[in-house]
Amino acid sequence: MKLHHHYAVRKRLEPFPSSHLWLRLLDRLVYVVGVIGPVMTLPQIYLIFSTHNASGVSAVSWLAWAILDIPWILYGLAHKERPIVLTYFLWLVCNLVVFVGAILY
Repeated sequence: MKLHHHYAVRKRLEPFPSSHLWLRLLDRLVYVVGVIGPVMTLPQIYLIFSTHNASGVSAVSWLAWAILDIPWILYGLAHKERPIVLTYFLWLVCNLVVFVGAILY
């Protein structure tokens, strides 16, 4: 018996950038949101490194979140999805910085 594998083929239904205003806005919004999320981690990073205190910060959790960012980056690269690559690369950096701070302090 021969096994058949189904391979999902990604097809963009419209050219990029889209001819629809709301899709163009959504494409831009994704980049903004992808940057704002990791930027919201900066106060945590500042607090840890300015006070030299990471009490209550779980190094294991932040390392796990960093490790879980890697498959998303690879997925984004494989599918040439820049917003995914950008967002999860920024998250990876932020998560690793918090992890290092939690280990140091």
